[in-house]
Amino acid sequence: MSMNKDVITLLHGAGGSYMYSLIKEIFYQLNDGFGEINLGMLDDGSIVNDIVLTTDSFIVRPIFFKGGDIGRLSVTGTVNDIAMMGGDPVALSLGVIIEEGFKKEDLEKIVKSIKDTSIEAGVHIITGDTKVMERGSIDKIVINTSGIGFRSRQLDHNIETLRKTREPLRWLVPLNLRPGDKIIVTGSIGDHAIAILSSREGIGFQANIVSDAAPLNKLMNDIMEIGGIADAKDPTRGGLADLLNDWSEKSKLGIYLKEENIPVRDEVRSAVEFMGMDIMELGNEGKAVIAVSPEFEKDVLNELWSNPLGKDAAVIGEVTKDVEGVVMETVIGGKRYIGRPLGDPVPRIC
Repeated sequence: MSMNKDVITLLHGAGGSYMYSLIKEIFYQLNDGFGEINLGMLDDGSIVNDIVLTTDSFIVRPIFFKGGDIGRLSVTGTVNDIAMMGGDPVALSLGVIIEEGFKKEDLEKIVKSIKDTSIEAGVHIITGDTKVMERGSIDKIVINTSGIGFRSRQLDHNIETLRKTREPLRWLVPLNLRPGDKIIVTGSIGDHAIAILSSREGIGFQANIVSDAAPLNKLMNDIMEIGGIADAKDPTRGGLADLLNDWSEKSKLGIYLKEENIPVRDEVRSAVEFMGMDIMELGNEGKAVIAVSPEFEKDVLNELWSNPLGKDAAVIGEVTKDVEGVVMETVIGGKRYIGRPLGDPVPRIC
């Protein structure tokens, strides 16, 4: 089925190649190169004078799901974007757009969730805005959070450890990657996407899976204290496939994966097979993918395993010159090319 190229579709907001093309085609003109890491880097945040700034909007459906709600997502998503660059998140703004007729009881639940998650992450909500739109104009509630953070103290130590093997940039970015770096995922993938799907009305399956949504800033500080972290990113929309292709394209290096090493819960694997989806493309909200210098691999893993948010961490591959793009060795011994997805197969997961 052909798609009208003159209009915006759901694919353009799903975090894959369509969204990447839209940003390059239309929004990239806003880039003027200002800042140490700016809009031109096409990352989840930007940096000016050691201040990290990011913004995110949340349109998840349903707004309450197994293991969380739109409020928890709005904090974790923004906090994690700052943390993945080596920043220490400090404060968030909160913009809420509410549909006329929305229940106050539900709004109170969402705000409590925002408060609880902010305390968990150690950040403050310092400013906000509220708008109400006519019934039917939006789907219940939309939340925008912008976050500000500063260069983490642990980042300086981490960058210094990298100088033993390379000349890294001052932040966690794909240009720091070098052949031999190990790719670690901090836990099982696909949990959030499957939790969202199984919470939706009309979906013909039930899964005993809850969302993994969680702030990862304290975990990131712990592993940067160990050192050897070249880059980190959370595999949200587009999942592992989109994230690793982004790393490969920006670093101009290949990534070789072993499918058998990628942690996936049995319930998630069963749901993925039932729905005919690709686990590599499913979004997550409480996992990080980390590129680690091989000299620090064991120490970083031990630190992750000691934390509840990293207890299922595993090395899933490495950076290499021997392949182009992202290639995965399958469980049956073959090779599979992992391309950038068109978009996340589960729309509106965040």
